[in-house]
This record gives sequence, structure tokens and C-alpha cells, in this order.
Amino acid sequence: MVSLADANHPHNTSAATRIVGIGASAGGLVALEQFFEQVPPTSGMAYVVVQHLDPVAKSLLPELLQRVTSMPVREAAEMMRIKPDCVYVIPPNRELSVVDGVLKSEKPVEQRGMRLPVNVLFSSLARDQGERSIAVILSGMGSDGTLGMQAIKALGGLTAVQQPDSAQFDSMPKSAIAAGCADIVASPAELPARILACIAQIPGVQEPGTSVAGSANASSAGPLQQIFRLLQQRTRHDFSLYKPSTLHRRIERRMAIHAIATPAMYADFLRENTQEIDLLFRELLIGVTSFFRDAAVWQQLADITLPELLSRRPNAQKLRAWVVGCSTGEEAYSLAMVFAEVLERLPQYRDRSLQIFASDLSPDAIATARRGQYPASISADVSPDRLARFFSAHDGYYRVNKSIRDLVLFAQHDVILDPPFTRLDVLSCRNLMIYFDATLQHRLLPLFHYSLQPGGVLLLGSSETVGRFNRLFTSIDTKLRLYLRQDHVSGGGPNFLVKSFPPLSKMKKELTVSPSSTSAQAADNLQTAADYLLLQVHAPPAVVVNASGDIVYISGHTGRYLEPAAGKANWNFHSMVREGLRQPLASALKQAAMQSEPIQLRGLQIKVPAGVQIVDVTVHALTEPAALKGMVMVVFRDAPAAPAGRRRGKAQRETDASHAAELQQYRDEIQTLREETHASKEELQSANEELQSTNEELQSTNEELTTSKEEMQSMNEELQTINAEMQTKLDDLALAQSDMKNLLNSTDIAMLFLDKDLNVRRYTDRASKIINLRESDIGRPLSDLTTSLQYPALHEDVLETVRTLMFSEKQILTSDKRWFSVRIMPYRRLDNVIDGAVITFVDITATKELESKLRKDSNQ
Repeated sequence: MVSLADANHPHNTSAATRIVGIGASAGGLVALEQFFEQVPPTSGMAYVVVQHLDPVAKSLLPELLQRVTSMPVREAAEMMRIKPDCVYVIPPNRELSVVDGVLKSEKPVEQRGMRLPVNVLFSSLARDQGERSIAVILSGMGSDGTLGMQAIKALGGLTAVQQPDSAQFDSMPKSAIAAGCADIVASPAELPARILACIAQIPGVQEPGTSVAGSANASSAGPLQQIFRLLQQRTRHDFSLYKPSTLHRRIERRMAIHAIATPAMYADFLRENTQEIDLLFRELLIGVTSFFRDAAVWQQLADITLPELLSRRPNAQKLRAWVVGCSTGEEAYSLAMVFAEVLERLPQYRDRSLQIFASDLSPDAIATARRGQYPASISADVSPDRLARFFSAHDGYYRVNKSIRDLVLFAQHDVILDPPFTRLDVLSCRNLMIYFDATLQHRLLPLFHYSLQPGGVLLLGSSETVGRFNRLFTSIDTKLRLYLRQDHVSGGGPNFLVKSFPPLSKMKKELTVSPSSTSAQAADNLQTAADYLLLQVHAPPAVVVNASGDIVYISGHTGRYLEPAAGKANWNFHSMVREGLRQPLASALKQAAMQSEPIQLRGLQIKVPAGVQIVDVTVHALTEPAALKGMVMVVFRDAPAAPAGRRRGKAQRETDASHAAELQQYRDEIQTLREETHASKEELQSANEELQSTNEELQSTNEELTTSKEEMQSMNEELQTINAEMQTKLDDLALAQSDMKNLLNSTDIAMLFLDKDLNVRRYTDRASKIINLRESDIGRPLSDLTTSLQYPALHEDVLETVRTLMFSEKQILTSDKRWFSVRIMPYRRLDNVIDGAVITFVDITATKELESKLRKDSNQ
């Protein structure tokens, strides 16, 4: 595993500016435009855009993006220094990376169709920026960007992915989400605000001393313990003995993603969202690793430590090793490869084997390790010789060979709670204990001593030591953190070890439940009843209307203002409102949606059985609480009636006022229509620009698809040619096999072919008459077969021939008094490799009888 300390301090040249890497492919132009429309021009961050482009056509992407943002949009160039509030776009047929805050533009190495430019950018961001890096994946086909985003996620960076439902092509977003490396999932227009909100809350960009970690030691100790208990109840794993700094940093990151201010609020959020507990659990598991990290350690193991260990185990055929916190398996496979190289270099130990137990908390990491499949980028850590010997190359990735894979057994295992693996010869726990507090470290080291056999080797990380447990381990190489188990522990004995095993958590298993208060519940019920009575009897009638105009809630008696329409039941407000209120309220609802202040409508008239009723109406757009956001409340109030004497005197004035009100209403409606027409014109113009952009993108996509089609056709033709060649070779091989069988049977010589383990590989028909053979005996050992030959040393002679490569020929008598010349010779393949033996049986009975007769005649 890798310490986060290596990645938490980006280069000083780029520390002042956060860099946002954005990857997109097909359908990405629309998403990019929506994204940059919402980016503030002074966000203080730089944006590097990588899109899959036609390598030969000029890109219009900078010009298209410049239309939607006031930030300068530039085509990236070699050694261009990254500045805040600027957008850098990848040029055609190039790959972008970030080194020390400077853009590196290089020509792709892979052939077209195999390039992954988004992965290249994200991986370089992870190396250069560490936990300050930000990655965004938008619409696109394939899975480019997922591996790079995993690297950023592992180092504590921020990752954001477009909501797949909003993407024209959802393969890239879905791939990143399925890999579990998406912190934020939202539409392109929402992503900038979500990212900026997270950055504003992450302690790494706040002033020193303002983070939750810095102030939570006392005030948030209780909520943090609640978070640990929720994690333990959900996942069985206890994080209470981890170092607080590590936990706080990761918890703060999750809080920032959800815009949660305090640990107590986050604990409440976890109780209501079990999925967030799973995400936090994965966040706390630090899984940064690589093949052969710290090359000097592996060189020491190969040259000195493992050979000495083998010499100390003269009678042990199988050694046992345990890799604690193996993450995705790179370190376990590295140990297996080094051991295989040691056995090859030391032939006297080639009969030895190694069983490696590799464990980790994360089920996802264990599943990845078991697959043994790693990206092509491991070539930076694994030498070409090792790649050729221990891996098989595939399309864009490497897979560990079966010989190495079979040496490692992966298991999900908690070193804090679960019983350890024992009788070990090697135990590797690298850069895991640095995340545990001193109490847990003091329990684990005696546990490791207990797990190792006498003379066993302990390997720790570069930032870890055995500390005060030097009586348990003696140093092999202090700098490389290699230790040898001490066989005789002074002042301790068995009890010293047993009392620390296993290092179980001391956390309480049950949460304290506060007693409920009956009186409080009674008071709540009384208040609820009183509130209901006030709303229904004394409060003015009101309705709540959603964005579609449908009534979702009614308070009080609204029958004077609303009337169900005839026909099929319809709860639409515009259909139910009475004549006299319909037109004014329709305009008021539209106006309320565009402003925050309530709209007052006074002096509206509706017909009632007693004549005309004057009504005042208030229309208010709701923003709180969250459940009512986007809805509108309409409140009705009857205006007081005028006195009888004044009523008759004002009849004419009321009529004139009514006409003036109607005239003003018509003027307002005309003005509203003008504004809507102007807005529609602007929308049509914007749509026209979007169509032009889409046309450019479709032309580019069409060119790429045409080229891909030609490449696929060419590849298909090549595959057909190869298939035809292979079929011809198969036919030739079948014919050659038939010829060989006929040749062997026609020679009238009994022949038996054995493999290198002296198992039956092939035989002729005549051989089955000398040795009891049938088809089912293919693969059986020679020693298991019965024969009529009086030749008990046959097996030993075959072994001697294979060992010395010397021919053997003897005349052997059978139980039925026949004589055979038995000839044994090595089986040599076309590549000059000895791979077994061939035994021929020639019947010399007639010759022997003639020889006997001649001998008798000569004696007479």
C-alpha cells in the first residue's frame, strides 16, 4: 500500500490553482456547453478539456466553447503554464498531461481506436495534484477516464460524473459510476455549483484552523463515535482505533460533497441513508498500491532475505506468507514473482513452493485482485522481462499468468477483529499501521510475532517501525524496514503474546436510547389539534398549486372560489377557479414564478347567490420548506361589504372602476405576451446556435465512424485471412496425424510413447498385445501397466534413458516364450526439447530359435 503523505503535498508551482480535468467523447459538446455556462468567470480554478477528436481535422471546440463562457478558451500547447480562470482544450492527435502545473502535449503512442486520452490526463493530475485534483466525466462512449478517476479518488481528490439519464451517450458516465469512483452525480448544468460547494467546505482549501478536524476534538467527539458505531453496525468493522487525522479528513470530504456543516448532522444523515454508510466505508479504506513499490526492498528480498529464509527451512516444502492490506493485489503478486525468480536462480530450491494469503477489508478490492487484470499503465512499474514472463497481454490490459495467480489466495479479512493467519514464514504489512493509533499498533505487533514461525521475516512500510517491540523482532535492514522474528522473548513468554491476541475493539455494541416522554407526546398532540382547528376554521381559505397547475393541498372552505368542472374529474386549478378570478389568477401565477415577492390582487368580483362578492387574492411562490419548493400558494380573502347608503351612491363609480381594472388587465396581458414573444425569439436563436454546434459535432463523429468502419473492415478481412490459414493448418495437421498413425501401424513394430512423467501418450496396435493397453489407459503411468515381458527393470531403464539421454536396448523373454528386442530412446520434440521416451518392441523369436538350433548343430 502507499501512504497518502506522498500525494497530499502537490508541487508548489501548481498549489495555488486547482485544476479541473474534464473528459468527454460522443455527445460531449452539448454537455460541455451546459457545464461552462454555469461556471463563474472568477472561480479561481483552471479547466483542462479532453475530448475524443478526429486526429486529422481541425477542431472547432475552442471557438464553440468561447461562445458560452467569458473565460479565455485556448488550445493547449507544449509547456503552457496553467493559469486560473482559463479553459485549455486538447488539440487534435495529441495527449495532454499535467506536470508541475504545466501542460505537456505529446503525440499518442497507441494506434487510433486504442487511445485513452482522458485516462492520461486524469492519471497525470493524480500524480501532480494529489488530493487537490478534480476530475469530471461527461457524455461519451466506452470507458475512457474510469482508471484515471480511480487514481484521483484513491488519493482523496474530488470526482464528478454526469447523470447518465442526461447524457446523449451514457457509457463513460456509467463506467465511472459502476467503478464506485463518483463523488458527485448530477446534470452538467448542476455540476459546477456542486463542485464549488464541495471545494468551499473541504478543509484543504480553508484557512488553517477552520476545519472540522481542527475543532472537532471536543465538540464533535460524540457525533464521531456515533458515526463509528453506525459503520460498525453496518459493516462489522471498527474504525475507532484509526488515527483521527485520517478519519476526519475522509469524513469531512463526504460532508462537503453533501453540503453538511457538522458531524452531528452527518451522523443523522447516515442513519437515514444506509447507502452513504457504504460509501463512507469505501472512502475510509485507503487502497493506493502499485507493483514493486520501493524497488530496493524487493531487490533485498530477492538477493538476500528470501535465499537466507530458504536455507533456514531445509525441510519445508511449502512456505507461507501473509500480505496484510493487499488492496487490489499488486504487492501480493509482486512477492509471488520475486519468489519465482529466486527459485529459478537457485536450482537447489526448485522443489519448494510458496502459499501467499492476501487480505483486505474492501470486497471490491479483493474482487479486483482475484481477477488479476491490470491496465497497460503497469508497464511503468513492471520491467519488460517480468511482463513477458508473468503476464499475458490483452487488448488494453495485462492479466497475471496462472502460475503466479495460483500462488495467491485472496480473502476479505479484518486484521483487527478476525483471527490471524499463522505458521507464517513471511508477513508483509506495508503502510497500513500508519493509519492506526498507537494503541492498535501495540496490539498488532505482538500478533504478528505470534503469526510468524521462528526465523520468520516481517516487512513493514517505509514510515513504520517495530518501536519498543525490539525484543520481539531484530532488524535485518533498518532502512528498508525488514525484521527477523526473535525466537526467545525475554520477560514475556506465552502469556505476553496471548494477552494481546486478538486486538478486538473495545467499542460498546449498543447505543444509549433516551427514554420517551409521555407528557411531551401529549403536549405535541394538543398543539397539533389546536393548529388544525385554527387552520380549518379561522385561517383564510387557500390552495397549493404545483408547477403544472394541479391542486395538491386545500386549506379551509374554498367552494366560493373553486368549482369542479363538468365531465371527468379534474383537479387542475385553472379549470376549477370561478369566472371573474380565472384571467387575473392565470397572469398572477405566471408572474409569481418569476419573482420572490407575493402578488396582491384586490377588488376582484365573483358572482354569488346574494349578488357580487369582492375578493382579495394573494399569490405567493414557495421556496421553503424543500417539499414545497417550486409550488405556489393562493390565498382568498373576502373584502368587507360597503354600507347600504354608500353602496347605492357608489354604484356608478364601481362600474367605472371595474371597466378600468379590466382595461388594465388587458394591457398587462398584452405586455406579458410581448415579453413571452421576445423570450421565445431568444430561445429560438439559442437553439439555432446549438443546432450549428451539433452539426459540427455530427460531422466530426461521422468522420470518426467512417474511419472506424474502414479499420473494422480491414481488421475483419485480416481475421478472415488468418482464419482461413488456421483452418488449412488444421486440415494439414489432421492429415499428418492420419499419415503418422498409418505409418506406425504399417511398420508392424510395437511402439509405446511416454510423456516426461512416464505416462502413456500414444501406442501402436501391436504394443497392446505385449502390454495390456486400451484407449482408457492414455495418461496412466507406465508403472501401473501389466505386461507379458519378463522385464522388472523396465521403469528404471526408462528413467535412466530420460536422465542420461543414452539409448538402451535389451533382448527380453515373455511369459509365452517369445523374444523381443526392447529399445528405449528419448522423445525429442522439434524444438530440441526432451519430452518423454519412446519404447519399441521388435519380435526376434524366429531369430532366437534359429540361433538356438545353430548352436545345437554346432555342438553335435
